[in-house]
Amino acid sequence: MIEIGKFQTLTIANFTPFGAYLDAGTGVRHDNVLLPIKQLPEGAKVGDELEVFIYRDSEERLIATTRKPLAQLGDLAYLKVNAKTKIGAFLDWGLERGLFLPFKEQKYPIQVGKEYLVKVYLDKSQRLSATTEIYEYLTAETPYKKNDKVVGTVYTVNPGIGAFVAVDNKYMGLIPVNEYFTDLREGDQVEARVIRVREDGKLDLSPRELSYAQMENDTVKILQGIKDHEGFLSLNDKSSPVEIQSRLHMSKAAFKRAVGKLLKENKVRQTEGGLKETTSEEGY
Repeated sequence: MIEIGKFQTLTIANFTPFGAYLDAGTGVRHDNVLLPIKQLPEGAKVGDELEVFIYRDSEERLIATTRKPLAQLGDLAYLKVNAKTKIGAFLDWGLERGLFLPFKEQKYPIQVGKEYLVKVYLDKSQRLSATTEIYEYLTAETPYKKNDKVVGTVYTVNPGIGAFVAVDNKYMGLIPVNEYFTDLREGDQVEARVIRVREDGKLDLSPRELSYAQMENDTVKILQGIKDHEGFLSLNDKSSPVEIQSRLHMSKAAFKRAVGKLLKENKVRQTEGGLKETTSEEGY
C-alpha cells in the first residue's frame, strides 16, 4: 500500500518510455506509481525492489523518486523559503517541487531566503504541506539539566513573555522576557544556557553566560560602547532599564555589575552624564 510522504520499498511492475511503474500493492494496475526514467538505477529490471519516496508532482499526480528529501511526513524540519505567492510559499526540501506552506499556516511573516522550523503534514486533499504552528509537536521530555549549553530555533516571539525556542528542534524551551536582550525573530537559531528545568520538563533559557563569565563580556561591551561614541557613553546607574537594554543588550543589573568592575579596575570614570574611559594619565 502506498504511503504518501514516506520512504518505502516497492517492486518494479513494468517499464514505459517515461520510466518504470512501481507496484502499489492494491492489485489494480491503475494505482501503480511512476518512477521517472532519470531516477531509474542502471540495469533495473522487472521484479527489482527499490526504496523510493512518494509525493505529488506539479500536476498533483503521485510520483516516486529515489532522491531523499530533507523531511518526511510528520517530521519537524528547518527549511528555506524559496518563493512566496498569494496563496502561500514554497520551501526547499531537496526535491524538484517545493514543499507548500499555505498562507493560513504562516503564523508569522516569512521572508524569501530565510529558514524556518516547520511540520510536514498531509492536507485534506492528501497533498504534502507544511505549517509553522509546531508547539504541539514538541516534547518536554528533555535530557538537559541546569547550566547545560543548548541550541535551538525560535518559533514564536511574544513581547510580554519572551522567545519560544525549539531546543534541538525537538524540546520545549523559552527565553523569558527578563533574559531577552537581543533582537530575535522567528526562524533565528540561538545558542543558550539552561537556567531552569521546570517541573513539567520545559526549559527556561538564557543566551547569557554564567554571571562571572558574562560580566567579562559585559565590560567589553561597555568599553566598546564608549569607543563607538567618541569616548563618552551617556549611560549611568540612573539610566532606565529600557535604554540600557536597547543600547547594550543587557539588563540594568548586569550593567551596574560591569560598571562596578570597571570602576574598581580604574578603567572608566563616571561623570554627571555618563561614562568615560580612563586615560593612562588618570589611571596612573
